[in-house]
Amino acid sequence: MSDLHPIIGCAADIRASLKGVASVEPAFMTVGEKESALVALAQARSQLDALAARVLAASDEVGVEHGLRDAAAWLAVQTRTTRRETRRDLTLGRALEEHAEVAVALASGDVRAEQARAIVEAVDALPPRVDAAVRGRAKTVMLELAARHDARELKQIGKRILDVVAPEIGESHEAAVLAAEEARAAAGVELTLTDDGEGRCRGTFVVPSHVGAIFKRHLLALANPARHTEAELRDETGSFKSLRRRLGEAFVEYVERYPVKATPQTAGVNATVVVTMTLQELLTENATALLDDGSRMTAGQARRLACEAGIIPVVLGSDSLPLDLGRTARLHSRAQRIALGLRDRGCTARGCETGASGCHAHHDDPWSRGGLTDLANGRLLCPRHHRLAHDSRYAMTVHSDNKVSFARRT
Repeated sequence: MSDLHPIIGCAADIRASLKGVASVEPAFMTVGEKESALVALAQARSQLDALAARVLAASDEVGVEHGLRDAAAWLAVQTRTTRRETRRDLTLGRALEEHAEVAVALASGDVRAEQARAIVEAVDALPPRVDAAVRGRAKTVMLELAARHDARELKQIGKRILDVVAPEIGESHEAAVLAAEEARAAAGVELTLTDDGEGRCRGTFVVPSHVGAIFKRHLLALANPARHTEAELRDETGSFKSLRRRLGEAFVEYVERYPVKATPQTAGVNATVVVTMTLQELLTENATALLDDGSRMTAGQARRLACEAGIIPVVLGSDSLPLDLGRTARLHSRAQRIALGLRDRGCTARGCETGASGCHAHHDDPWSRGGLTDLANGRLLCPRHHRLAHDSRYAMTVHSDNKVSFARRT
């Protein structure tokens, strides 16, 4: 008689059975056999998920034994699984201890693990004023609906399950759930962009669901095969591009063709990218151009982008001064602001790192005293240093490198 615990023996039997069919080629199965196998394997996976979650939830002492937060942390290390995955399994296991009906359905293979999560999360999210009887009915109804709906649909159903089991409180509950979701979504908005130094920018973002839906709809419209020729739909090898590739190209088109008149303004200038090159570089095939953030691109790319919205081409003459940028009588023009940004790169106060888009255009020789609105008399200063420049309590000194410093007058 084996001394193995039944659960350990079960795991060994499962592994042995799987090893026994590892070399079997499924391609030779009939359609009916494949259909039966796929459903049976999904049910078996659900049963195994239920058992693993139960064991994990009952293994708190494993974490204590190894000085870790819980068994999920230990399992993640031992199995090279992400902590997020093992913690989700632990959460499910603990929830199944409180929801016996869901545990039975998962252990029998009638529901999938994601469906079980959706059900217990929906029931646990019901407001405290909902009594046990209503919670039980909600759980029963959702288990019945799991036979026809996947986990994603169950999550949506769960938000309004009270409309079915307790209509008198359902409407207010759904509104409260949605309001809480919207508040969390608004508070969690973020975007990260990082240039990898190899001509590519990578990024991630988190936005409310409706914003993501709108954005995706825009990109799908741009990626629509009907808008492109067959050559545009094929990649470098001649194969058809994946949807992921086409959506990426749609994103590029979305940014490059954004109407310049619709771009937001900062300090009087649209939020555009300025590409700089000499006249010789503009006419030369193998040349490069400088972007106003210090990165570079080929002159050919710059010429192409010059035809798109959101890109401003600035051609420099032999003396490296911007050509045809114009002047105004009182305020620095948009063209002059661009020129100042190219020259100063940001606030000209020593030690200040504010970029050009966050600066004001300042007259060194004040307009009120006869100063001209030209590039030689202008400089970029951030709002703080611009205030100091006009504060009689401070003296501003212009240095040979065009940087300025401030000192309080004595």
